[in-house]
Amino acid sequence: MMEYESNKIDNEKPQGAAVEDVLAAMIAFDHGDARRIQHFLKVYAYASLLGKREGLPDNTQRLLEIAAILHDIGIHAAEEKYGSSAGIYQEKEGPAPARELLQKLGFVPAFIDRVCFLIGHHHTYQGVDGPDYQILLEADFLVNAYEDQLSEKGIRAFREKVFRTKSGRQLLDVIYGLTPEEGEA
Repeated sequence: MMEYESNKIDNEKPQGAAVEDVLAAMIAFDHGDARRIQHFLKVYAYASLLGKREGLPDNTQRLLEIAAILHDIGIHAAEEKYGSSAGIYQEKEGPAPARELLQKLGFVPAFIDRVCFLIGHHHTYQGVDGPDYQILLEADFLVNAYEDQLSEKGIRAFREKVFRTKSGRQLLDVIYGLTPEEGEA
């Protein structure tokens, strides 16, 4: 896995609103859409847990949590513009409203840029360039597998192709009752 230049984020003094303020802003953004609110709250919880278990630096952890909260911010615009909530449209429509929200909440440009990058790639499984990106993919899948009622075969295939963190694999296995197949670590 390639690493992005995390020192741009990790060496900065935290700025911007608290995670709780971002949660409140996103709940307000998705007002009346309990399903979407429930979804991003679960993704946030898993991302927070996985980031902590993987030992992310504090600023990267905070960035991951905020990206998890905002990752689907483009769904409503995608549905209006394309009549679809497909991942490609979420990625296309999400960064602009996320950038606006984060600017209003006082975040610095490098932080906003990284969050918007993650939002714009949270359904793209190639070119993962950092642990924040990897963990966001895993956290979103942990929730989507349940919400979409994926088969065990589908979950195993995704595990093999996408999951890279030890914590993510362990959590996926426990949640979905998977036991490693022969030759699988």
